Amino acid sequence: MPKKLAINGGKPVLKKELPFNPVFMDKREKKAAIRVINSKRLSDFVAANNEYFLGGQEVKRFERAFCQKFKIKYAVSFNSAATALHAAITALKVGPGDEVIVSPYTMSASVSCILMNGAVPIFADISEKNYCINPNEIKKKITKRTKAIMAVNLFGQPAEFDTILKIAKKYKLKVIEDNAQSPGARYKNKFCGTIGDIGVFSFNVHKVIQCGEGGVLVTNNKEYGLRAQLARNHGEVVADQIPKLKDKIILGSNYRMTELQAAIAYEQLQKLDKLNKQRIKLAEYLTKQLQNINGIELPVVEKNIKHVYYVYPIKIKKEAVGISRNKFIDALKAEGFTLSKGYVKPIYLLPIFQQKKVFNNTNFPFVSKYYQGRPSYSKGICPVCERMYEQELMLATICQHPNSKKEINLFIKAIKKVITNKDEII
Repeated sequence: MPKKLAINGGKPVLKKELPFNPVFMDKREKKAAIRVINSKRLSDFVAANNEYFLGGQEVKRFERAFCQKFKIKYAVSFNSAATALHAAITALKVGPGDEVIVSPYTMSASVSCILMNGAVPIFADISEKNYCINPNEIKKKITKRTKAIMAVNLFGQPAEFDTILKIAKKYKLKVIEDNAQSPGARYKNKFCGTIGDIGVFSFNVHKVIQCGEGGVLVTNNKEYGLRAQLARNHGEVVADQIPKLKDKIILGSNYRMTELQAAIAYEQLQKLDKLNKQRIKLAEYLTKQLQNINGIELPVVEKNIKHVYYVYPIKIKKEAVGISRNKFIDALKAEGFTLSKGYVKPIYLLPIFQQKKVFNNTNFPFVSKYYQGRPSYSKGICPVCERMYEQELMLATICQHPNSKKEINLFIKAIKKVITNKDEII
């Protein structure tokens, strides 16, 4: 029995497991955390019409820094990107009877936020080029009920915003950017997350920069910023206390970021450019080394696009490589490198959509007196997305901190080893 491949008992390329620690922290975060602990003010929000309705010193400092960094007028911090997305839906007055067009290839929060306000997600297929929502597919999904487009900047790169914005303008739609995976990425010299009407960033533990959990909503629209602040901090209780809130009654919640989170997030924000630069350098080197392997398709970075490689996507063509994606990944794992098989299942295939059950045993919002649509969530509605998930796409985290060119070279060696000895794989 052949033993060149580790999956068959051969020696693996990587002798010990790579450290999984994408977060870069040092004494600055520690100092910031101690400062907040010593202040004894771990959170400084109050749901009342006073100076603490918008949070404490650390939260406000972090939000100011975010505005300055991304050249945006308003930044509203949240305890997660998921809650920030819900606030974005609320800020744009999306509700029962409305539809929001969204990619099926994303974390579920990009979609659940729509349901939470009683609106209906409509899925448009993705582009094979960048895995983001395909503008041509968006056009096919627009109805008189469409209120907004949710564009997810996936894997560290932007969606095709020139076309998306033209569509939005033509049909008078709002654009939300889920920019959780692409902080610092650019589209034609403009920061991703600042291109649409509202953008959302993530500081979750798996992101490039993080504070454990956290998110930020950004906008240049004053009213959207205000409505987001109300959604964050029990806005219903101050509606009768602030004259300018007349006709702006909002049901809010506790989506507030703590002072401790904000202090750490501020320090992490200062490191974003450095960490992105490191990822880009490793990713470009990896692309150069793998670009001539038949059947392996690497990230396509268009002119005037800055890709920050949250993960490194690789597409594999079974006919050209000679083995299926799943067998390729299994063999690579035995060599010491774990890749994701296809990212996430298309969201519309989850039970919540297959059964159309969100709120107890009702079919709301899919069936209600406010909504006359008949959305389809059948398998096959987004064939490109399904093919990427089931057969072709794999995601590598090899370009993340603290990996270096040394680990990249071992990864390349493992890929070439698997392909060279593919006949060993049954």
